[in-house]
Amino acid sequence: MEKRLNHRAASPQAQQAVGPLYTYVKECGLDIALVDMVWLRISQINGCAYCVDLHYRDALAHGVPARKLNSVVTWAETGFFTARERAALAWAESLTLVAATRAPDEVYRAAREQFADKELADLTWAIGLMNMMNRLGVGFRLQPELKAEERGA
Repeated sequence: MEKRLNHRAASPQAQQAVGPLYTYVKECGLDIALVDMVWLRISQINGCAYCVDLHYRDALAHGVPARKLNSVVTWAETGFFTARERAALAWAESLTLVAATRAPDEVYRAAREQFADKELADLTWAIGLMNMMNRLGVGFRLQPELKAEERGA
């Protein structure tokens, strides 16, 4: 796919405005590996090639095993994930697909069992942020940077 608009250059003030929220989410106290997995799952659902690549690499760098990351797409069917991770991934899916799910009470209750008020609010900010970023990535066809040896034929 051909990249469309360079949104960062076209609207630098908006890009700068998002930076503090991104920094906040990464420093708010949530486990960064958990945030990476949530962001990876959201990006998979939304089909954002750039963000899937970015958050997969970030999660690896933060110590999440590749086998576990490969199963983020099937988190509900595997035993790799803790109850806290499952609750976060379910909440992320629920809010990413909110038009269809309407954020069901049982998913909310599971998240409340695993996260304190501030943590759940911060997790929800993280989910909203990634959904916004995915709209930019998908809408403007952002692509991962490829090394020469990674390029397909």
